[in-house]
Amino acid sequence: MNKISSFLQSPANWGGLGLSTVALVLSSLGLAQWGGGALALLGYAAGFGVAGMWFGFPQLTGNRWDALEFEDQGDTRTSMLTALNAVRQLVDDNPQGRLPAELQSKVLNLCQQLAQLLDQWERSKGQLSLEESFHARHIALRYLPDALKTYLSIPQQFAMAKRLANGRTAQDTFAATLDDLNAKVTQLSEDLATQDAQAFLNHSQFLQEKFKPPRLG
Repeated sequence: MNKISSFLQSPANWGGLGLSTVALVLSSLGLAQWGGGALALLGYAAGFGVAGMWFGFPQLTGNRWDALEFEDQGDTRTSMLTALNAVRQLVDDNPQGRLPAELQSKVLNLCQQLAQLLDQWERSKGQLSLEESFHARHIALRYLPDALKTYLSIPQQFAMAKRLANGRTAQDTFAATLDDLNAKVTQLSEDLATQDAQAFLNHSQFLQEKFKPPRLG
């Protein structure tokens, strides 16, 4: 139903209907040499084409970024990597050139940081709290995809030039959001590294005590 509604409400369709109506009126007044039906079809085709070129043709297939919907289905690694790969592919392709180079770089860097965190998480002797585990999964599965999808839904010129209620453009706001997410991923990585370093230190101290030479006298 959304595709049908999008088509019916598109400027191209209204342009076609407008010229088709004009053609029928001319035919009914005897001012056209062709039959009303044929002239109406020709008028619709011409109006649809002209309005489509000026205002855009209806998008029946939807935007690619609308497919950025992911769920945590139990296997954390598989779910996160699936989401990250989809985001990477979309950003690499950069449909309609919507993402400037700086934003592309920020998104891809965040994807890399998340993939590295996932590897570190699996081999780490430390653990993330339930809250931190939730954040790690949802940055990959929801926060990053939703931010990207929402940003791409804004018309490009508006996103680049129009200041929002926060005093920034949508482009600048998205860049700041990516920086915030990257900072959180860095914190999670450092938390695991700190736990691993402490475990290493504890083990080293244990070995020093165990093999310390006995005191003489």
